[in-house]
Amino acid sequence: MDLEYYEILEIQRDADSGAIKKAYRKQALKYHPDRNQGDKEAEDKFKQVNEAYQVLSDPQKKSTYDRYGKAGLDSQGFSHFSDMDFGDISGDLGSIFESVFGSGFGGFGGQSQSTRHQKYQLDLEANITLEFNEAAFGCKKEIKFTYKKPCSACKGTGSADKKTHTCPDCNGKGQVYYRQGFMTYSQTCPTCNGSGQSVKNKCSTCSGQGYDSVSEKVSIDIPEGIDNDNRIRVANKGNIDELQRRGDLYILVKVKEDEHFVRHNDDVYIEVPIFFTQLALGQSITIPTLRGETTLELPMGAKDKQQFIFKNEGIKNVHSQRLGSLIAQIRVKYPKKLTSEQQELLEKLQVSFGVENRPQEETFGGVFEKIKGWFN
Repeated sequence: MDLEYYEILEIQRDADSGAIKKAYRKQALKYHPDRNQGDKEAEDKFKQVNEAYQVLSDPQKKSTYDRYGKAGLDSQGFSHFSDMDFGDISGDLGSIFESVFGSGFGGFGGQSQSTRHQKYQLDLEANITLEFNEAAFGCKKEIKFTYKKPCSACKGTGSADKKTHTCPDCNGKGQVYYRQGFMTYSQTCPTCNGSGQSVKNKCSTCSGQGYDSVSEKVSIDIPEGIDNDNRIRVANKGNIDELQRRGDLYILVKVKEDEHFVRHNDDVYIEVPIFFTQLALGQSITIPTLRGETTLELPMGAKDKQQFIFKNEGIKNVHSQRLGSLIAQIRVKYPKKLTSEQQELLEKLQVSFGVENRPQEETFGGVFEKIKGWFN
């Protein structure tokens, strides 16, 4: 039985980002292969720790995992951790191992070395803006994006002669260290930008960057019910490195607001203006829904801002496929001015209900006299 990610890192479900990172460092140091050479169990534990951290350190993945577990990550394309690049994590741990065990500590030096030579992340992010109805019902969209690949002229080295040299400022480590009091701090080497390598003559094709930028288009299916700030994963459409490994493209979704409908998760709200006479009469009115129209039965005496719920008239949940609700909230409208004829009719109506023109005299007469007595 697979352990839960929180169990792997030995933390509570309400742990904040700082506690998650602290727990990850502790477990990674404990199970790192260089401290447990030949221990297959420790190696498996180390992979589990990395996988757990990849999910819990990412707010979107963590939210999906908390609500739907690993099955939810599968549906969002987050489950293929065996192919993920743990370069950022390894680089972070490299500094930890050096501070704890000294610069001579083995394995992480070699791993971080290869990581530092990577000039850019393999995964790529693009943005798309959808109309309200496109997000609610799904659609097909063409995305234009730009990805990086190694410069063909210099083979990704950034050097005109395709040769690189150990950076003299960081001695190939990609990090420079400085001491403040009894603490030692590190930062990315400003000379080589963390690559650990420098060039003497920059490649004229890529201006020494070591990569070309390529424009591409991809057609994707937008799932029904997608919401603002959701991400869609398109496999193998990210950046390409010198080993021809290609990352993934993540598309961040932004949804425009609608003039009448307001979305909250899978529910949709609509404000319905009602004239005060319609409330008094308890009339039935036709209101729009996402998929057509329905009838709102107004009970006599309904109040301003009262809500009426219509089940299964909302948006389909992108994971469970269950439909949300349509919530109609009424807003009572009163006339701003009356004609003499309208005023006369209303006064007659008021009298027909037995309401006097000065009802306050009967209702509050005793109160008025009592208040006067307070000041005598």
